Amino acid sequence: MAIQQPDMAVIRRAQRGDERAFALIVRAYEAPIFNYVLRMVGDRTLAEDLTQDVFLHVFRGLRGFSRRARFTTWLFQVAKNRVIDEMRATERRPRTLVAIEDAPQFEVVDAPIEQSEAIQILLCEVERLSPDLKEALLLRDIAGLSYNEISDTLGVTLATVKWRIFKARDEVQRALEEQGVGFSSVGKTGSNSARLN
Repeated sequence: MAIQQPDMAVIRRAQRGDERAFALIVRAYEAPIFNYVLRMVGDRTLAEDLTQDVFLHVFRGLRGFSRRARFTTWLFQVAKNRVIDEMRATERRPRTLVAIEDAPQFEVVDAPIEQSEAIQILLCEVERLSPDLKEALLLRDIAGLSYNEISDTLGVTLATVKWRIFKARDEVQRALEEQGVGFSSVGKTGSNSARLN
């Protein structure tokens, strides 16, 4: 599902300093930005802080936003850059290990137990991807950006984006198969498979 672009009138009002217009932008994009950041950094509290920081950067830089570009591309570039800055800063700090079981999880509401377990395994495998593969996959499957938007956001070619997403999905699928977890189509379920629509 592709992420929707905001109404250009709302952007123009926000660029002129209209706080209500900016609040509409935050409300529309806070969840996708938070989910992207959370999956990249793996810490809910840090993701909340970084998400607020992203929107602070967006607020400060909105006047310079060129309406020739897609707003979501620019927004996710801001988020990506903020995450990269944080990761670089984290590399310079002493490390503390966090068990994968303690990593933040997406909540699956009213899902069968088998599906919930399969989704948790899937998310763990996504966490293990290299940063380049993980970032491309999250921008596509969590944030809902198009391949072209991801190309613009990451500053890489369209072919590179497609390869990274293919490679990420392939690595995750192989890891799931090794663990006996399958994601089947509607109507086909088994003890170790789950339906994802």
